[in-house]
Amino acid sequence: MAQLVHEHETHVRTPHGDTYVARTYAEEERGGTWVGWIEFVPLSGRGPTLRTARETTQPSLDAVAYWASGLEPVYLEGAFERARSERRTLRRPRPIVKVR
Repeated sequence: MAQLVHEHETHVRTPHGDTYVARTYAEEERGGTWVGWIEFVPLSGRGPTLRTARETTQPSLDAVAYWASGLEPVYLEGAFERARSERRTLRRPRPIVKVR
């Protein structure tokens, strides 16, 4: 089950003025490693939630959290563009349940 790891303070804005909040999620794989990705949720509540493919693989959930805490705004902008171009969308945003 995916876990919310980090909600980023930096919001991503589109040229049309839409604003998205970026959240890093992680899930444990069979071998014990953790995969992380980023989801972009529209602040307006309208429109789809966008999701990147795997952005990182780490040995633990804490390592994913450390990775996510160091992401710069320019990285999030690039991840947003990847999510848009890959057309990975979720029908509804995930519920916000932080496990820590």
